[in-house]
Amino acid sequence: MPGRRLDAAELGVDLGARATLVQFSTAFCAPCRATRRVLGEVARMVPGVAHVEIDAEARLELVRALGVLKTPTVLVLDADGRVVRRAVGQPRKADVIAALGEAV
Repeated sequence: MPGRRLDAAELGVDLGARATLVQFSTAFCAPCRATRRVLGEVARMVPGVAHVEIDAEARLELVRALGVLKTPTVLVLDADGRVVRRAVGQPRKADVIAALGEAV
């Protein structure tokens, strides 16, 4: 899974210039809402970082291809769309920032 590449066509949006935070969520997932806030804050703080939230139920083919089993699942992509980190559950802001260090 690390090293796999995702592109704008698969995600439905452009990648960030430096890194992309990809969040898989479901409608009734409370930790997903908190994760959305944390990732959004980090993306606003760090230039060139984009946050993309994907509805897991609407994108089952991508969920299966990536082996996403729980929400929230967060992937950190580098500028080329390569997965450099993966985490399940609600992340702490400090952990997201640290993970971005591997991507940029």
